[in-house]
Amino acid sequence: MLTRILGSAAGGGFPQWNCACPQCRAARSGSRPCVARSQSSIAVSADRQQWFLFNASPDIQSQIESFESLHPDDGSVARMQAVLLTDAELDHTLGLLLLREGRGLEVHATESVYETLTSGTGILRTLEAYCPVTWRPVVPGTEMVLGQGLSYRAFDVPTSKKMRFPGAAESGRVVGYRVTDTASRRSLVYLPGVQQLTPDILEELAGCSALLVDGTCWLDDEMPRLGLASKTSRDMGHVPIDGPGGSLELLSPLPIDRKIYIHINNTNPILLDDSPERLHLARHGMEVAVDGLELEI
Repeated sequence: MLTRILGSAAGGGFPQWNCACPQCRAARSGSRPCVARSQSSIAVSADRQQWFLFNASPDIQSQIESFESLHPDDGSVARMQAVLLTDAELDHTLGLLLLREGRGLEVHATESVYETLTSGTGILRTLEAYCPVTWRPVVPGTEMVLGQGLSYRAFDVPTSKKMRFPGAAESGRVVGYRVTDTASRRSLVYLPGVQQLTPDILEELAGCSALLVDGTCWLDDEMPRLGLASKTSRDMGHVPIDGPGGSLELLSPLPIDRKIYIHINNTNPILLDDSPERLHLARHGMEVAVDGLELEI
């Protein structure tokens, strides 16, 4: 199974257009070693022919163009088979509208996410006016076949984040995915949004070969400290990396071959290659995703 990280930043990308935090300033000026990143999404394949996208960011066009394996073949047939959604957030779903020129689109989503995208944001209703859309219901806890050589099992990720669009069920608002190569039985867990690493969620990670996990903020009060927002990381639905109960404390001891932070907010100092925070992660066996990183699992 091959996994390609199409985008590794949180919503807004890095640098973010309206931000002058230390990281964004460094990215623009070149004063510190760092690289720009697009918004979070990955592509997975068992045979390098059929590809499945997990989330569709607003940067999807440039992400596809940057990865030759996703380019259409000589018959203008797209290699992307489906999009699997972890939630209904705009930075994970706006890219669906940019796929409207296709012959049709298969979308895997929970009932809650589907309801938000039809009755709330209306993204799928708009998309259906341009191309056929097939909804594949995602049922957490159920193993599902995903093309040739792959299967997946979604798991519920509870969140208390305030809902912007009423009507969606509490269960299934956010999910993680465990994707398994049916030949080798090795698996990847994709978890770009998690508010708290509960015992149940940690159990879902057991035995996986690689983990792509929420790295939105270093500190819980990162945004208030910078004067950029009043909400904490957990208020926004994301467990911080550092501190008691943070992801570093809970994940670094786990026997997983590759543990990689993804969905990194522009305010997070781990985006700077020479930051003390980045060096601290490396000492604990944790990696930081960058666009274009590929994993063989």
